[in-house]
Amino acid sequence: MSKVKVAIIGSGNIGTDLMFKVIRGGVNLELAAMVGIDAASDGLARAARLGVPVTHEGVEGLVAMPGFGEIEIVFDATSARAHVHNASVLEPYGKRLIDLTPAAIGPYVVPAVNLDEHVDASNINMVTCGGQATIPVVAAISAVVPVVYAEIVASIASRSAGPGTRANIDEFTETTSLAIERVGGAGRGRAIIILNPAEPPLMMRDTVFALVRVEDESVLDGVVASVEEMVSRVAGYVPGYRLKQPVTIRPVPADQPVETLLDPGYAGGRPTHQVSVLLEVEGAAHYLPAYAGNLDIMTSAAVQTAERIAVVKAGV
Repeated sequence: MSKVKVAIIGSGNIGTDLMFKVIRGGVNLELAAMVGIDAASDGLARAARLGVPVTHEGVEGLVAMPGFGEIEIVFDATSARAHVHNASVLEPYGKRLIDLTPAAIGPYVVPAVNLDEHVDASNINMVTCGGQATIPVVAAISAVVPVVYAEIVASIASRSAGPGTRANIDEFTETTSLAIERVGGAGRGRAIIILNPAEPPLMMRDTVFALVRVEDESVLDGVVASVEEMVSRVAGYVPGYRLKQPVTIRPVPADQPVETLLDPGYAGGRPTHQVSVLLEVEGAAHYLPAYAGNLDIMTSAAVQTAERIAVVKAGV
């Protein structure tokens, strides 16, 4: 099959890491344009040295490029606010958008969980780095037992958070929380992000805390097996993704006040067990060092999505 031409909007940390992934590992993808708004950005300079057509005039510059008509997929690695503008400019041209911001114009997609459900969507939202790391685990748990409440904490190295990530902190928590419910299957979701200033920088760590209701404890082994299988599935496209320690399940203490965490409309009875999963994401160091697993899981998920779109388009 012929390669699908793609463009990347955003020449910051995420966009530059994504560029290297497409160039070095894109099986069915060809990078046809790198777009930024700062002519002096490192990402645009690197792209130019690699022979990739570049523009520093944003999405309008992309539309004006000679090869724009041949581009089928556009990755947006800017900010939630910028994506709203970019999407409106590109809509008349029928491009497929893969949104790496928390703008959430299109459906939430986590490749290991629901990619095939939305492979035909015109604007696919990749949630957030914390969502890509933790929602597969929430979905794995909810596939076995009802998840009444799920809370995730994503801790990333401060050095790996560029201006776009920092500008999206509020959107991160809102988008991830909603995706925990809509994609992960939790009755109620909550997300927290920590920019860890430690030196030397620490690797991305994620914690999933889920309250579940179990009638028969014999299913708990199935919960562990489901989580382990899901971690293996995600590691298939994010090699640095792994469990930091074994899955922990214990009864909810009778005196633990969990009712305030539940959805106000929940009427299914008190949760019986809490499931704790600790994850680590090591980056492939294509652009930033290995501690930047938050970049790696987002860009890897985006490339996985684009590859699947290309395969479906080709009818393979």
